[in-house]
Amino acid sequence: MGRIFVITLEGRVYSCKHCFTHLALLSDIISKSFHCGHGKAYLFDKVVNITEGEKEERMMMTGLHTVVDIFCVGCGSIVGWKYEAAHEKAQKYKEGKFILERFKVLGPDGGNYLAIQESLVGGSSDADDA
Repeated sequence: MGRIFVITLEGRVYSCKHCFTHLALLSDIISKSFHCGHGKAYLFDKVVNITEGEKEERMMMTGLHTVVDIFCVGCGSIVGWKYEAAHEKAQKYKEGKFILERFKVLGPDGGNYLAIQESLVGGSSDADDA
């Protein structure tokens, strides 16, 4: 196993809530209108200090997507997922973009997000409209 290099971001950052590894900049948020099993989730253009899991097909609220789970390189915690492919034309804008689950990261102010239990149909979810 090789040495892991961690990128330190400058500015207002989202970081892993377990080990504080920087993950993304506030300025790289594309949309805050996404949802996951724990509540809110944000769509990002760029995310750093992650590893990717295996590709899998997931049925989400907006249709079938090919996704990979993303993990923090600092502690290995799952922090969200990456859209590899969208099977519906209207969802193609998500391809190559990242979701960070708000419950699993610290915000730019260092604060935790406390999830309010929401009833979600189907288990996996994503944006109603971005």
